[in-house]
Amino acid sequence: MALLPTFTLKSKELGGQLNNQQYANGMGYQGENQSPQLYWEHAPADTQGFAVTIYDLDAPTGSGFWHWVVFNIPKDVHELVSGAGDPDKQLLPQGAIQSNTDLGIPGYAGAAPNEGPAHRYLITVYALGKQLELDQHTTPAFVGFNLHFMTLAKASLIVYGQKH
Repeated sequence: MALLPTFTLKSKELGGQLNNQQYANGMGYQGENQSPQLYWEHAPADTQGFAVTIYDLDAPTGSGFWHWVVFNIPKDVHELVSGAGDPDKQLLPQGAIQSNTDLGIPGYAGAAPNEGPAHRYLITVYALGKQLELDQHTTPAFVGFNLHFMTLAKASLIVYGQKH
């Protein structure tokens, strides 16, 4: 019996470490504050849309830090281009919604890890059974709550970032 390919998330820009493009431009960093290029393949056949999140597992907050939350990506879209997290550039697919990060505003918030051990950034794509009925002002926790009930499958990457 042949194995079916699994739902997979990849990036042409990311390896095991964040690049200067994904770091913040502020908070002691001179990065480009640019969301990474991401693409996915082999989603379940009944997928009705996608969501993508970037979450810092090691932020010293007690609850991590949401750097990017985008949902209602159309089911026929399988890539987000580099910089799509900048609301001013309008690079997201039609219908996709960026909701608030832990900065309290929609869009991509570049990484700014504090000094010490490297932070783990969990990047996840969710294949959804239906689109979410939420808007750009929704908190990351509430988006996550809704994703929990709509997710058919998910795929992730972990990349590391550290203050030098």
